[in-house]
Amino acid sequence: MLVVPDPSALSEHLRTEVGVSDWVRVDQARIDRFAEITEDWQWIHTDKARAQAESPFRDTVAHGFLTLSLLSRFVNSVVRVDGARLIVAAGLGTVRFVAPVVAGSQVRGRVRLRELAQDSGFVQALWRVSVEIDGVRHPCMVADWTVRYYT
Repeated sequence: MLVVPDPSALSEHLRTEVGVSDWVRVDQARIDRFAEITEDWQWIHTDKARAQAESPFRDTVAHGFLTLSLLSRFVNSVVRVDGARLIVAAGLGTVRFVAPVVAGSQVRGRVRLRELAQDSGFVQALWRVSVEIDGVRHPCMVADWTVRYYT
């Protein structure tokens, strides 16, 4: 894990890959819990028999927003910014769902610091997170996530 002493020290890591997270299993139980919380019960996520029979993916797949919701976990597992009194998600830029995450897959985040801006009271980082599926060559999701580190 990369540990920086304060938000301004992130500048030393601008335009670099700061780390790769551990693998996270996206099993059917996790998908079902996400469906329960979001009330998104589309059959491609929750009906295994129908998905195996009718889906081009031949199994249930995770909600794209489930994969997106793992951004915090991925970034926080590879970089710790000390000296911030408050950390706030400030928005998303580009988000691309490139490939489905089939139930039972393992995913991880490859985290890169794309941009950094300082303002009075906070440092704003733009993280590019490429989410990979174990055994798959190309990422399943790519997202640009803006985070503010208040000092």
